[in-house]
Amino acid sequence: METTPPAPRVLVIGLDPYRIPGSWDPKPVADAIEVGMARFAEHGVGVETCLFGLDGSDDVETLVSDALRARAWECVVIGGGVRKAEDLLELFEQVVNLVRRHAPDAAIAFNSNPTDTFEAAARWIGAPGPGGSG
Repeated sequence: METTPPAPRVLVIGLDPYRIPGSWDPKPVADAIEVGMARFAEHGVGVETCLFGLDGSDDVETLVSDALRARAWECVVIGGGVRKAEDLLELFEQVVNLVRRHAPDAAIAFNSNPTDTFEAAARWIGAPGPGGSG
């Protein structure tokens, strides 16, 4: 019996680890993102991601704006990669203001790492799990 995935309620905005310049191994971060996204399915909560690179190949404003306008979101999680690096402060401000403009009714949440993204959203959408009310 096939089940239809739940309608997305949460949008996760963050960096695509494979498109961040530098000499580092993106696989552990990509694996952690995958683990974090799987937690949504475990709890029956729909989620979509909007990941962009820092390699200059994305028009971040257009990509993020399109994702935010795609549907009504209950919560938007902005990943730590976007907000923790001081040299990305302007990008973080841009993303926050795009959320305010295009998803004004959505709660804004912040994860501490890719694996706790569900918990960050659950605090705001009443989903079962630590911090959620279900």
